[in-house]
Amino acid sequence: MRELDDFAGRWALERRIEDRRAGQVLRLEGRVTLAPTAGGLDVAEEGRLQLPDGTSLAAVRRYRWHRAGPVIAVDFDDGRPFHQFDPAVPRALAEHFCGADSYRVTYDFTAWPRWTVTWQVGGPRKNYVSESRLAFEGACTGTLPERRLA
Repeated sequence: MRELDDFAGRWALERRIEDRRAGQVLRLEGRVTLAPTAGGLDVAEEGRLQLPDGTSLAAVRRYRWHRAGPVIAVDFDDGRPFHQFDPAVPRALAEHFCGADSYRVTYDFTAWPRWTVTWQVGGPRKNYVSESRLAFEGACTGTLPERRLA
């Protein structure tokens, strides 16, 4: 059974984003660091997003994970709640609504310590599927990497 602490460390990240509205596929490679802090994990995702035209862009996201009873609560970096998931089940489902847009996520832990996170996103201006594959790289000291935008 996975617990919050089982996610602490550095994870290699590969992401495929199928933008159905634009009819294109984008790819991202990078790293996710889940650094232990008082009460949870600070999450830093950093990578390079490859656009179909060959352009490469820096991609950075930050979240905060913490226990909420038997589940893990995911908050945006400004403290607003995002969603919750159960790390103990093989496939955990959650959703988030932002205005007219819906975000439905599946966390798949069936190949742990490799795992995937798949988002189905729809709304008046959005229609995409984002699949992230994560593989454990190593332990984390408890501090997040500096935010780089190069």
